[in-house]
Amino acid sequence: MAQTTPLTLHPDRLFPSDPLVRDIARRLYQQIKDLPIVSPHGHTDPRWFADDANFDNATTLLLLPDHYVFRMLYSQGIKLEELGIRRKDGVAVETDYRKIFRIFAKHYYLFRGTPSRIWLDSVFHDVFGLKVALSEETADHYYDSINAQLVKPEFKPRALLDRFNIELIATTEGALNDLRHHAKLKGTGYEHKVITTFRPDDVVDADRADFAANVAKLGQLTGEDTQSWPGYLAALRKRRAFFREHGATATDHGHPSAITADLPPSEAEALFQRCLAGTATPAETELFRGQMLTEMAGMSLEDGMTMQIHPGAHRNHNQVIFERFGPDKGADIPSPTEFVSNLKPLLQKYGNEASLNIILFTLDETTYARELAPLAGHYPALKLGPAWWFHDSPEGMLRFRHQVTETAGFYNTVGFNDDTRAFFSIPARHDVARRIDCRFLAGLVAEHRLTEAEAAELAYQLTYGLVKQAYQLK
Repeated sequence: MAQTTPLTLHPDRLFPSDPLVRDIARRLYQQIKDLPIVSPHGHTDPRWFADDANFDNATTLLLLPDHYVFRMLYSQGIKLEELGIRRKDGVAVETDYRKIFRIFAKHYYLFRGTPSRIWLDSVFHDVFGLKVALSEETADHYYDSINAQLVKPEFKPRALLDRFNIELIATTEGALNDLRHHAKLKGTGYEHKVITTFRPDDVVDADRADFAANVAKLGQLTGEDTQSWPGYLAALRKRRAFFREHGATATDHGHPSAITADLPPSEAEALFQRCLAGTATPAETELFRGQMLTEMAGMSLEDGMTMQIHPGAHRNHNQVIFERFGPDKGADIPSPTEFVSNLKPLLQKYGNEASLNIILFTLDETTYARELAPLAGHYPALKLGPAWWFHDSPEGMLRFRHQVTETAGFYNTVGFNDDTRAFFSIPARHDVARRIDCRFLAGLVAEHRLTEAEAAELAYQLTYGLVKQAYQLK
């Protein structure tokens, strides 16, 4: 193996360059860096923890599930087929995992300055103990070293949960999921560490080609008449209860916009019937999604589940890629999202309920100071989720804190969640958030806007306290 650049992680990474502020950030970070990780929203596979089998190899673990990785490579002209991404039409793609890893390593320089570089270097250094930087020359060393470790007992998923100091991790499943993997965890001691989240998009998004079939299946699962509006709502309540039996404390809603509605029951029934029949217009299917956000808020008030709203992603922007490879292939793009008018129907009905927990996320940073912070700074039911997806980055986190804190404060935010499929990167992602929060707080201390004792208390809350409170975790 050619010896190249050492792989090192600077202890002051992401801290301010100013010595005075950096020293404060260091002291704050030392107090919270080893707190347990609470990961209340993400997309790891519950099968991993249920079966507790070793992961296969470096490529299928670190590259193929990570759209952050292959979207960057694709942007530089590398075909997804070369990276082993399966095509919907069954056309052959690269299956030599070592070759795929070599392609990744040869182009690793593309990730300079990105959060992916921070996360991956942390995984390579802290999890796998690699001492040289990834490059074309070290690709085989990386591939062989990672694979040799992955077969060990200490690299099984449950062992890694313990090693990573993950107190809780929530997966996300559709309303029709049988939750068999979560059921398998019962009695293992991990059923309280790995919980599910109820995501009903499959049965509330009438733009889906399988919407009517999914609603029919919802009826079969629950014994309710889901061809009627009251029966449909009753079925959703039953599924929420089923998810709660498997640990769920939250719901998640990935709608294109933040539109909400509060229709009279007769109008909601008629709209539902048009959606079932496939005769609803695009405006009507959007209105139906909006009505369902309000219905779900009402159900959350009944059963106590925290409600997460993730709007504003233009999904599958690249139609060619979608047709060849399907969704979640790196072609989702942030889009403008309006909250003040769109959320008003829901907030007029439920926004003043202090016992309701609604967490708002956005990909539209222009709304932070103008819309989201003032809304969350007023309505008792609202809290702000952390910088999300494209903005889950050092600069994105700083922009979030700078733009929302003066109006919403810290206590109308909910700490950090990693929202990832990349299990091995979870410690790195949380460490980045902890460092950035300490950096931001240190600036306030240096400017005499907070005492250091107040900043230390806030660092704890932003790392651990607020997330447990917002997601109602014991």
